[in-house]
Amino acid sequence: QVQLVESGGGLAQTGGSLSLSCAASGRGVSSFGMGWFRQAPGKEREFVASISWSGSSTLYQDSVKGRFTISRDVAKNTVFLQMNSLKPEDTAVYYCAADDLPYSGPAADGGRYEYWGQGTQVTVSS
Repeated sequence: QVQLVESGGGLAQTGGSLSLSCAASGRGVSSFGMGWFRQAPGKEREFVASISWSGSSTLYQDSVKGRFTISRDVAKNTVFLQMNSLKPEDTAVYYCAADDLPYSGPAADGGRYEYWGQGTQVTVSS
């Protein structure tokens, strides 16, 4: 069973930065593609960024390109999301997700992901 635990959310001002972490545990997790999604109140969950199992390939939603960076420490089974130049519209609960496809690349389709964390709140004040 794969478990994902997010940390690092909180409150930031417009233009500020926050860093999220997702600690993954479970069999095979080091070979799975992983991603970050977010859900704002009253809105559907949306893709933010994803990363391949090796960390060599990444994919971003257009609205976060150039501001957010996804990375992973394969040895520590941890995925990070560095968020810079934050905007009020980035306010949401952020979820870490992992697929169950060994040696997979990044993907934006939430349906590809099998495991989800509990979420961490990110609030950006204007």
